[in-house]
Amino acid sequence: MAPIPELAPELAPEPVPDSLAACRRLDRDDPLSTLTGRFRLPTGIVYLDGNSLGPLPRASEAAVRRATAGEWGRSLVRGWNDEDWIGLPTRTAARIAPLIGAEAEEVACADSVSVNLFKLAAGALALKPDRKVLLAAERDFPTDGYMLQGLSRLRPDIRIRIVPHHEIAGALSNDVALLVLSHADYRTGALADLSGLSRQAAEAGVLTLWDLSHTAGLAPIGLAAAGADMAVGCGYKYLNGGPGAPAFAFLARRHHEAFANPLSGWMGHERPFDFAPGYAPAAGAARLMAGTPPILSLTALHAALEVFEGLQPAALLARSRTLSDLFLARAAPALEAHGFTCVSPARREARGGHLSFAHPQAYPVVQALIAAGVIGDFRAPDLMRLGFSPLFLRRADVWAAADRFAQVMETGAWRDPAFAEKQRVT
Repeated sequence: MAPIPELAPELAPEPVPDSLAACRRLDRDDPLSTLTGRFRLPTGIVYLDGNSLGPLPRASEAAVRRATAGEWGRSLVRGWNDEDWIGLPTRTAARIAPLIGAEAEEVACADSVSVNLFKLAAGALALKPDRKVLLAAERDFPTDGYMLQGLSRLRPDIRIRIVPHHEIAGALSNDVALLVLSHADYRTGALADLSGLSRQAAEAGVLTLWDLSHTAGLAPIGLAAAGADMAVGCGYKYLNGGPGAPAFAFLARRHHEAFANPLSGWMGHERPFDFAPGYAPAAGAARLMAGTPPILSLTALHAALEVFEGLQPAALLARSRTLSDLFLARAAPALEAHGFTCVSPARREARGGHLSFAHPQAYPVVQALIAAGVIGDFRAPDLMRLGFSPLFLRRADVWAAADRFAQVMETGAWRDPAFAEKQRVT
């Protein structure tokens, strides 16, 4: 993958088109619109949940087919050498690195976001033995907090300090070892100041651990330029790696020698197939690996990342905001008439790739919208969340989604009792 600049200026907003025909003309002239054909999308469906699970890339479908019949089926265990399965995590990490503004040696592709966050947080505490506080923001992604709570039970000398987001900078005191923060709010899409907070944390002697799950593959991140210490992110949202795709972890080069992975599994060993009795960490971020890599899942993710070749994150984020601006404009009458409140930042520059709307009946509305062919999602207690992934959505799709939303509300279709029955996955 060609190097991608870490940061780029915000592109000028596009005027909101005033008709479906205008949307189609703009789509026809937009080079990014051609990327839609690289995904398998059901006919008649407008998919506004790529911020939760990306759609199936055709390249991934083909790659997994080759990996099963052509590699596993033919080579059996020899595939680790003959097909270089053993090198697949490294090759995949190298494709992710430029998307987050890092060097390939600073990224590992393994495990889940939660497991990687635990590894990094535990290792960060060891790097700052005289500091005993983990700092996080109120209402940040819950599972990140769950992992910190689990870590604190293993380390009873550690405290977790939770403060409102706007108080983070002021809470960077000399007892804080690590700041754990999401780059984008999973509920509202609001972007945190990754560069500014990383700099302020460094000045206070505090390490940073960023969760990039809602920005990797969508927005400029620039970890190295920002001076960030650590980061995690998932492979199945904007990176389109498939359900449960492997996650990634970033560890800045300056920490490589001192960092100790608390989950010191054999794949993080410098020579795993020596089967030595003692653990010796691999060089660079590869020491963050633990267990045997899931080759079929990695194959899907690795192939999915091909689509980013030559694309600029700033252009992707600008396109996502163009699509969300269009939805806001087209759906405004229905949103206002039916009591929806947009809880995402009003300033487009302050938000990532999704919009969230509060409504007391958000769950049945989302289910009715799905039945009408527009797939979004619900987040408790009362949010309708709609994602505007820039790789496969076109302006005409968003126009249609806004119209279907208005129809669902105007006809009262959402009042069907069946739509109020909560499913296990919401």
